[in-house]
Amino acid sequence: MLTKDIAICIRAVDYSETSQIVTFFTRANGKISAIAKGSKRPKSAFGGPIEILSLGKIVFSDSSKERLATLTEFEQQPGFAHLVRNFFALNCASFAAELVNGLTDDYDPHPRLFDTFLQFLQNASGHRASSTEHREVLSLLILFQLNLLTEIGLQPVWSYCVNCKTIYDIRHTRYELYFSSSANGLVCRDCEASFPDRIRLTKNAVACLANLKRLTESDQKTLREIEKVLISHITSLLGRPPKMAKQMLKNLTGQM
Repeated sequence: MLTKDIAICIRAVDYSETSQIVTFFTRANGKISAIAKGSKRPKSAFGGPIEILSLGKIVFSDSSKERLATLTEFEQQPGFAHLVRNFFALNCASFAAELVNGLTDDYDPHPRLFDTFLQFLQNASGHRASSTEHREVLSLLILFQLNLLTEIGLQPVWSYCVNCKTIYDIRHTRYELYFSSSANGLVCRDCEASFPDRIRLTKNAVACLANLKRLTESDQKTLREIEKVLISHITSLLGRPPKMAKQMLKNLTGQM
């Protein structure tokens, strides 16, 4: 049976001298992996090798969800070509694609997440390579990651201590706050000793996470802090560091 969908390529590896195995995140069918036979040939029916972050309409044949699907058509659409002009934005987009691949299941549709992912890539592609633009791209990436965690049912708790349930008004609290990946949320000073994986958070970081509208107005230092916490948390969720984590951390510790 042939299935049609709109898709973003989130992974592509060589299968043979002429073919690839590609992973798409589709709007109606979720994540699928398919073999694209002959995609690397000069006169390929797919218009050449399929690249990560390419967007288009696909048609695939799937005889069993336990096996690779077969890609029969890929009608590529104008996508995110401007990403190649902004190395930081390209890294952020590649990192987002890796997270979608690692944190979603095969054939588990998330149409809202697809739309959010597409919007993130479109927005990131529109930014130039400058420190101000990098700050904006990083805030977009943070929002996307938080949306991704929410969509898969792993939204961290940012408004109260997950251990003792104390609610905090970040505008007035003088207490130290921490994030624990194992607790999936904030822990207070009285509870932090029970969570060896805790990471101390500044008041500005907690304020942004509790009220996401503040992210776009936040300074680079706070955004870097939040992204490092998210990378640590996602590493814990995956059980391994994402392949792009090292590059992302390098970007964050350098000049943005």
